[in-house]
Amino acid sequence: MHSDKTVIGIDIGGTNTTLGFVDLSGSLMCEVTLDTQPEQPAHILVERLSDQINQLKSQMPLAIVSAIGIGAPNANYYLGTVENPPNLKWGASVNLVELFRQKFELPVAVTNDANAAAIGELLFGGARGMRHAIVITLGTGLGSGIIVNGELLYGSDGSAGELGHTTVEPDGRYCACGKRGCLEAYVSATGICRTVVELLGQRLDATPLREANYNQLTSKMIFEAASRGDVIALAAFDITARILAMKLADAVAHTSPEAIFLSGGFAASGDLLIVPTRCYLEKFLFNSYKGKVKLLRSELPDGKGAVLGAAALAWGEVAK
Repeated sequence: MHSDKTVIGIDIGGTNTTLGFVDLSGSLMCEVTLDTQPEQPAHILVERLSDQINQLKSQMPLAIVSAIGIGAPNANYYLGTVENPPNLKWGASVNLVELFRQKFELPVAVTNDANAAAIGELLFGGARGMRHAIVITLGTGLGSGIIVNGELLYGSDGSAGELGHTTVEPDGRYCACGKRGCLEAYVSATGICRTVVELLGQRLDATPLREANYNQLTSKMIFEAASRGDVIALAAFDITARILAMKLADAVAHTSPEAIFLSGGFAASGDLLIVPTRCYLEKFLFNSYKGKVKLLRSELPDGKGAVLGAAALAWGEVAK
């Protein structure tokens, strides 16, 4: 009898959690999204996910599930834990791998959501066949995953690759992490909103963006204004691109990647962000790297990268 080998990819977010059954080609065979219920303890979410997995398995009797991969905020691959996750009231540390192993006799692995996106790009996306790449996830914050010698770089304690919390300006903007001047505070959906507010205070240009108060302002509004040629919005994208390129040039010096991929909701700004970033990157690169590093959009389907990344992590466990 024919059977379909598959893994389960799970993306845990502060609002929603999505799980999907994914085959080795990266095809999403089925998918379901749940309200995370972030105020509930982790074991409640695991119970609900387990029920959904069993329900989906019953609808696909020929599917052979080989492993479970999980992308979650503040997850540590080495320990299998999620530690002090933002927007989830799970406490200091939860062993998510152990909770799932109590439900399923399968290999289970967890990593942070940005690392999962990088693994997904390597297995299913534009980084296929590459040995060295960096994947930047741009959303509310800035996450990153670094591929070295064909493998994700975890470092000594599982937390390597936090480019979002490298310093742009030592006495700069406060970051949600508690530091000041982090890249994430400037280059992210929230970061560009802060940049626009600063520009509105410094310049007199007429712009519809003045009509929105700070709490109403969104990166989508800024993108739409920039697409219409709004000078404040375009200036904000230029500032954002310059800062991003400066820190990417530093990252290139550390790992010399073949390509850098931009993923996530804010990366959907497309050429408004990528074109100026590419120009500034060439300007800031050390001569040895000029003309050698591609800056590209993620090739994973919009909105599916997190689940596919978690599934790619699971396929990595199967291959061990």
